[in-house]
Amino acid sequence: MTDSQALTVDAAVTAAQSAFESARGVAPRTRAAWLDALAAALDANRERLVPLAHDETHLPEGRLNGELTRTAFQLRLLGQDTVTGEHLAAAIDHADPAWGMGPRPDIRRVGEPLGVVGVFGASNFPFAFSVLGGDSAAALAAGCAVVHKAHPAHLELARLTASIAADALRAAGAPDGLFALVEGHDAGTQLVQHPLVKAVGFTGSTAGGQALAALAAARPEPIPFYGELGSTNPVFVTPGAWAARRDAILAGFVGSFTLGMGQFCTKPGFLIVPAGSRDELVQGVTDASPVPPHAMLSPGLRAGFESSRDELAAVDGFEVLTTLPGGDGAPEATVLRASAAALLARPELLEHEMFGPASVVVEYDDPAQLEQLAARIGGQLTAGVHAEDGDTSADIPGLLRTLAAHAGRVLWNGWPTGVTVSYAQQHGGPFPATTAPGTTSVGTAAIARFLHPVAYQDVPDAALPAPLQDANPWNISRRVDGVLTLA
Repeated sequence: MTDSQALTVDAAVTAAQSAFESARGVAPRTRAAWLDALAAALDANRERLVPLAHDETHLPEGRLNGELTRTAFQLRLLGQDTVTGEHLAAAIDHADPAWGMGPRPDIRRVGEPLGVVGVFGASNFPFAFSVLGGDSAAALAAGCAVVHKAHPAHLELARLTASIAADALRAAGAPDGLFALVEGHDAGTQLVQHPLVKAVGFTGSTAGGQALAALAAARPEPIPFYGELGSTNPVFVTPGAWAARRDAILAGFVGSFTLGMGQFCTKPGFLIVPAGSRDELVQGVTDASPVPPHAMLSPGLRAGFESSRDELAAVDGFEVLTTLPGGDGAPEATVLRASAAALLARPELLEHEMFGPASVVVEYDDPAQLEQLAARIGGQLTAGVHAEDGDTSADIPGLLRTLAAHAGRVLWNGWPTGVTVSYAQQHGGPFPATTAPGTTSVGTAAIARFLHPVAYQDVPDAALPAPLQDANPWNISRRVDGVLTLA
């Protein structure tokens, strides 16, 4: 990194720290107004942002418009949630001389924002997991400042979005520096290592995430690293469901793994079904309608996808079942086939991620193999089950219990591509899906990642932070002497 680049990173982080100190005590409604301003700015600049995103990523404009809408919605929802104060988990225990374990002091606990957060944008979601995506929205909602590392796959879009964001925040009254952009591989390293950065959010490759996580852990003051890395999102089909709706399941499978040219972190990488006729399986896949193809995000990603696909296809026990047309610069969509026995013999292959339009149909001879395979998958963002009501063709309760130990989201008769933003959403999972399985990167619960709890003991009311003062000046939800009081 040159001195000028280093100064750019240092200047951004230093300004962000100053903005954080200035803004950390603002009322939730003010912070919500800032997030609303960001959402409104995205909507107002849609005609500039979406075509630029299309030019840089090749993603269809219809998909990008939907993604921008989702991103604006997410900013507004997280802002609304801060008004209730539930993310702060404020609790007040007044002094009690008759407390069961002896006299209790006055003690009050609340979530405090961490400070400056570094956020790394994702290649495959230029809006929803990028400049003003989930990590940035959650950190800003928590009361932090954000320095975003632009993804090189859509650099011009990142620059434009960051400029729009800075203008919107300034117009809404937020301090300058609350949001900033840095660029370049070395700038990302410097961002993780900067002593004023207190947490990092990352969505990307397993190798890249692990390298940055190691940097975060090796700092003199290690910091939380919230990384979303890799996931193969297996889907398990019972004999009952397969017999009742095989063709519909195959149609949903093809539509899901070809969506976005298979460049979704939640793409189903394995479909596990009863063994049967190869010809019928080929016909079912061929009759399905893949999502119309388009070029992948970059030539490098396409080369990596094709290498990963060909590597798995060359493994003993695997074969190419069929391919679906590509065109317009897109690779062919590929369905591989393997037996459950082959994967049980080499369960590490269940972690083989093909980031692109390919997936594996795995055939089992015995329904007991469903849970055997489920027990051998690594950490996943999602896992799915297709079954019928009252289905006794497999041990469904046992399968669900096993999957719940391995995945952040378990789906029933659905497909994992499509992650709604809501209060109950969980977008995370055990390693290697993420580096922080106890958290989510999507939904209102994501805000809590960028807070740290502080208990104040016997502090005079006037000196307490607003969320803990007896008068409750922010009118937030709190637990007072064990009783929950809502905003």
